[in-house]
Amino acid sequence: MTDIPQITDSHCHLDFPDFDGELDTIIADAKAAGVTRMVTICTRLKNEPVVRAIAEAHDPVFYAAGTHPMSAADEPLVTVDALTALARHPKFVGIGETGLDYHYTADSADIQQRSLRLHIAAARDTGLPLIIHARDADADMARILTEEYRNGAYSCVMHCFSSGAELARAALDLGFYLSMSGIAAFPKSQDLRDIFTAAPVDRILVETDSPYLAPPPHRGKRNQPAYTALTAQVGAEAFGMDYAAFAAQTQKNFDRLFWKVGTFEAAA
Repeated sequence: MTDIPQITDSHCHLDFPDFDGELDTIIADAKAAGVTRMVTICTRLKNEPVVRAIAEAHDPVFYAAGTHPMSAADEPLVTVDALTALARHPKFVGIGETGLDYHYTADSADIQQRSLRLHIAAARDTGLPLIIHARDADADMARILTEEYRNGAYSCVMHCFSSGAELARAALDLGFYLSMSGIAAFPKSQDLRDIFTAAPVDRILVETDSPYLAPPPHRGKRNQPAYTALTAQVGAEAFGMDYAAFAAQTQKNFDRLFWKVGTFEAAA
C-alpha cells in the first residue's frame, strides 16, 4: 500500500446524504487507493457547521464553503466578511464553490453574478483559491473572471471543468487551474481530454465531485473519493505520462494552489 502513488481529491461533498453513516469506510477506501487527502465542499453557508465538523473529525479532510450558483437565488447573499471569518479556521482552504450555472438556473443570472463577484473579493482578501462551477455560461464566466482579475489578482480552480476551449484558455491565461473529474474519463469525452492536454500539466488537478460523476467502471453509481485514482489514470494516459509521475505532478499542483493544506500539515 505504501507504494501506491498519493493523490488528492480536490473536490467532493462528504456531507451529502449519500455518505450518511459511511464516512469512516469511505475515507479508509480512499486511503487504500492512494487518495490521502480530500477537500469537502459546502454549497450553502447554512450547512457550514456540518461540513466543518467533518473536516475536524477526519485528519485527511479539509473544507471550503460558499454559495453554489444554483442556490444563489434561494440563499441569503453571501458577504465578504462572512467568508473571511470562516477562512480563519485552520482547515478552511478555499472559497466556494461559486460560479455561474445557466443550464437550469439562467433566470437567476444576475444574482449569480453578484454572488460570484463577492466570492472573488473574499478570495482576493484571504489569499485562498476560488473554486468555480461553470455550466453553459462560458462567455459571462470568462468576462467576469477577467474583469475581476484586473481589479486585483486572485487564484482559482475551474472545478469539474467541462466547458469549452475558449473558457479554458481564458482561465489559463489568468494563471488558473483546471480540474479533471470523472467526466474526463468517459469514453466519449475525447474533446474534453484534448482541452486538458492543451493546458500545461502543472495547472491540472483531479477530483471526484462525489457523490456525482463516477468514472468508469462505476459510471451511473455513487462516486466516492477513492475513484479519484481512476480519473487520474485516464489523465496520465491523456498526457502520455506514467501514472506515478502524473499523480506526483497533480500533488505539486494542489499543494501550490491550496497552500493552506501544507501549512496545516506542517503544524500538525
